[in-house]
This record gives sequence, structure tokens and C-alpha cells, in this order.
Amino acid sequence: MQRERDSLVVGRVVGDVLDPFERKVQLRATYSSKNVTNGYEFKPSAVVEQPIVEVGSSDPSSLFTLVMVDPDAPSPSDPTLREYLYWLVTDIPGTAGATDGKSYNSHEVVSYESPRPSLGIHRFIFVLFQQQGSQTIYAPGWRQNFCTRDFAELYNLGPPVAAVFFNCQRESGSGGRRMPV
Repeated sequence: MQRERDSLVVGRVVGDVLDPFERKVQLRATYSSKNVTNGYEFKPSAVVEQPIVEVGSSDPSSLFTLVMVDPDAPSPSDPTLREYLYWLVTDIPGTAGATDGKSYNSHEVVSYESPRPSLGIHRFIFVLFQQQGSQTIYAPGWRQNFCTRDFAELYNLGPPVAAVFFNCQRESGSGGRRMPV
């Protein structure tokens, strides 16, 4: 657990998007049988289809909200659209997934948009919050300039309970942000 939290700090997820938090549940996101691991790089062609997301909680009655954002939009050197919202799903039961946003009685508030960075290496972050119970969460008026911290405060979600991120750049890009092993 310590290594995962450290990679979120090294990748500047903690700081740019999230405040320090303690991971309390398992969060797994998978694109075409490849698990998202902090700092792993995916090409845009590999993330066209929405991922399978699984939440592992020991309490099946608990509900979660999943947010997927890009804090590097439109470019990491000039992130004027920070944070761009790619996906928002609520009411995910603790022992289920958000595979299509409507499974397991979950609710897709903002539909999945496939990442297509055009400039630089972008971080795409899945953030999981535990809800106090079933609640109505409204779609923001636009995807750009979403703020995960403000969103969590507005809906009284508290700190995140899990997060994971991957890097992505345009298909013809080379090199990239690499996480230390």
C-alpha cells in the first residue's frame, strides 16, 4: 500500500488533483485485459473502449462514486482545462464494477469519453469515493475545468478511498513519463 501511495505522489496525482489520503478499498481498472497500474503508459488506441472497473470492499452495502479526470488538458505545459472530466459513475456497490455505468444499479452520470491527448504526456486518473448512501449527483455543465476536490466537497464525499492513474500520449508520441521501479 505504501508503494502505491508513493507512486501517486511521485506522479503528482497527490498534489495536482488529490490531497493525501489513505487507501481503504481495492480499485482495479482494466483495458482489454491490461490492468491500469500507476504510471503505466497506454496508447489512445488501447483506451477507446471504456475500461472494466472493479471495486473491492468488504461491505457489499457500501456505495461508491468513480471519477476519471485528466489534469494535463490540453497540454501538460499549459493545463488551462485542468481537470478535464472523462467519466463519472455513481452508486457503485462495493463488491461490483462499473463496467457499463449502469450495471449493478450504478448510474453513469457523465458517459465515458476515450482519451485522445494531442500534445504531451497526460495523466488519466481514476478516483474512487465512498458515498454516505444512495444520493443524486448531477452532471456538471461542462467537462473542462472540473475540480475533483470541489466535487467531493459539494457532495460530501470526503477523501478518496482509492485512486489509480495511467499515462497516455498521442499514437505517434515517443518517450514518456516513467515511474521509478
